[in-house]
This record gives sequence, structure tokens and C-alpha cells, in this order.
Amino acid sequence: MAQGNNYGQSSNGVADESPNMLVYRKMEDVIARMQDEKNGIPIRTVKSFLSKIPSVFSGSDIVQWLTKNLSIEDPVEALHLGTLMAAYGYFFPISDHVLTLKDDGTFYRFQTPYFWPSNCWEPENTDYAVYLCKRTMQNKARLELADYEAESLARLQRAFARKWEFIFMQAEAQAKVDKKRDKIERKILDSQERAFWDVHRPVPGCVNTTEVDIKKSSRMRNPHKTRKSVYGLQNDIRSHSPTHTPVPETKPPTEDELRQEIKYWQIQLDRHRLKMSKVAESKEPSQQRVKRWGFGMDEALKDPVGREQFLKFLESEFSSENLRFWLAVEDLKKRPMREVPARVQEIWQEFLAPGAPSAINLDSKSYDKTTQNVKEPGRYTFGDAQEHIYKLMKSDSYPRFIRSSAYQELLQAKKKGRNIPIFPCHKNCTPTLRASTNLL
Repeated sequence: MAQGNNYGQSSNGVADESPNMLVYRKMEDVIARMQDEKNGIPIRTVKSFLSKIPSVFSGSDIVQWLTKNLSIEDPVEALHLGTLMAAYGYFFPISDHVLTLKDDGTFYRFQTPYFWPSNCWEPENTDYAVYLCKRTMQNKARLELADYEAESLARLQRAFARKWEFIFMQAEAQAKVDKKRDKIERKILDSQERAFWDVHRPVPGCVNTTEVDIKKSSRMRNPHKTRKSVYGLQNDIRSHSPTHTPVPETKPPTEDELRQEIKYWQIQLDRHRLKMSKVAESKEPSQQRVKRWGFGMDEALKDPVGREQFLKFLESEFSSENLRFWLAVEDLKKRPMREVPARVQEIWQEFLAPGAPSAINLDSKSYDKTTQNVKEPGRYTFGDAQEHIYKLMKSDSYPRFIRSSAYQELLQAKKKGRNIPIFPCHKNCTPTLRASTNLL
């Protein structure tokens, strides 16, 4: 990814003279003047209740600067120009996903040049999946997924089911790197990364400024290439505007051609079914996977087969409700916001309410705080209770699982190359637990 002043160049090093790039250059010249130390917009750190908001300026500061330095007489015109620049992500509101400019005290922050649209790179859906997955790992209210983001995460998880483990590992590695950063630096970078995705994956109903206008692109010498997305092959331009798609000049296929095409797709479908059946039948974990379960409880919980084996062990000790509660809370964090209140009540009734069928043991402090949180349900209502149960399993149940004869026999069998049947989820396993096999 390009940085610095090498924007406006294509992959072969030749300056890009596309209409969009000319617009980017003009806007970025204005942004550079806005960030000038002497004559630019004053950037400050604002003290808030129990916290500080670093590197911000107000919307009214932008409108006043545009009016003064660009010789704009009408404040409405300056507001319109600022809104256009915000739509491209050059500056963004720190507390809203909608990239627009307001002439008031709303706080804004400049985007880093690394994320400027002139860098000529279009993020892939796998990048978006890693970003959303990383957000779910960071227990911060400001990083909580919005409804449309939670739905996008669920859709991407289905689309990338076969490579989700790799995506999760990438997200986990990025989250660990972010934790090592300075608190203020991390807060700024989080907001800039969020704004970048607000440009490329905007809130439903907002304009996507990364789409290319078909009339402008028709004046370009090089046609756009077809790219492969998660949902199949599509053209970068014409897929967004079906009314402008030219009618292909092709002859109607003959009967023989249709038969050949049908036969070809039947063969492809049979091959796909064969591959899927082999994947479905391959439930035997390798020796390396079984060995990783002993590295820590997180490793066992990340592996679907490891979770099933851990659950089976807990069922033998009549304490499976702890793991089922933990998985139910993990599933809650990924639910769309409209489903959260009902799901919170279901979890409460199943695990925590008086006379619950699968009651868990909590200390009084965690129980009292959870009881208060249930009155205002959210994705992190059971955060304290989940943390208490996690520590309980990690210090008590998990060590016994690793020392158990079931795990040791499975580990020894894999070393010797023998197979031990992997038991399915218990018949009394809740629907939430079955759905949780693809959580991590």
C-alpha cells in the first residue's frame, strides 16, 4: 500500500490521470492546507468526563476555515464542500458512522494519508472480515458492532466458512498488536480505521464514493478489469448500474450448445458436491490439532472438535452448563442489535434466573452486576458473569480435562496413527451451542 506523496500513480508507475484522481488531488491540496501548523485548523485535545479526546476539531472550525481561506461567501456552500470531502473520508466524525459535516460543535478528526482514496487500492472482503472479527475481540463500547456490521460479519462468515480459521487468526494477531500500542495512539488509529471502512463499506442508505461513474470511466483509455468478489464475478463499474449495462451482441445458442453447457455445469456441480462431502466426512482431528488443545483452554475452545470433546468431558462431570453459558454469551456478541434483548432474556432464564434449568454458580458481586445489566440489555450484559465462568473453567475444569483419560487416549492414539471416534454434541446440547461451532 502506498504512503506519502506517491499518490496518483498506477501499478506500473505512470501517473493516473483518471477523473477521480484529479478530484482527489484537488481535495488533498485543501486538506494539506487545513493541516498546516500556522494557518491550518487548530487541532486540540478535549477533556471529557473521565477521559480525554485527542487530536480533534469542530465542524464549525472547518466551515469557518473554508469560508476564510477559499474565499467562499456563503456558509452553506462551504458546508456543502466540507460534506463532499468528509464523504471521501479525509476527515470524519469521531462518534458517528455517517460521513457528513455539521456546522456545530461536533468533533472531527483528520484521516491519515495511508487511508486516503488516492492510494488506489480497493480492500477485499477478506480484509473487511478480519476487521469486523477483530472488533468483536475488543471489549470496548466504542468498538461495538452496529446492526449492519453484525449482519455483514455473519454473511462473510458464511461466505468464508472454509477459511474462517485463518481470518480469525489474522484478526487475533492484529488485536494483540493493537493492545501493545499507547492508549491515545490506539484510540486514534481505531477511529481512522473505522472511518476507512465507513467509506468503502458505508452505512446502508449512504452514498458509496468509491464507485466509479460509468460516463467518466468510458473516457478512460484502459477499461476496468473484472474482479472476483465473495459473491461471484462482477464488473467493477457496470455491476453498480444495471440500467447502463450494454446489451451483449451474441447469437442465441443452439440446442447442442445448450446441452453441452448443461452437461458441463452438471459435472462441475458433481465435483463440488464430492469436495463438500469429503470435507463434511473429515471430522478426525490431526495429532497437531489434538496436541494444541493442551497449550491452553483458548486453543481447545477455538477448535470445533476440541469444544465438543471439552463439552463431553464436562457433561461427564455434570458441569456442562458453564461451557454452554460461555458459548451462548459469545454468540450474543455477534447477534444483530434487534435480536439482543430477546436473546438476553433467554440466556437469563436458562442460566441465571431463580430456578433456572441450567443454573451456573456466580459470586455475589458478578450476579448483582449482571442483574442490573439485564435491565438494559446489550451485547456485553453478561460480561462479568462470562469472565467469572471462564476463570472457573480455566482453573478447575480445563486442567482436569487435559489430565483425563479421554484426552490422553486421544492424544496417544493420534501419535500411533490410530483413530478414536469423535463424539458429536450431546443430545441435550442447546441450539445456541450447536450454532456456536463456527463462532471462532
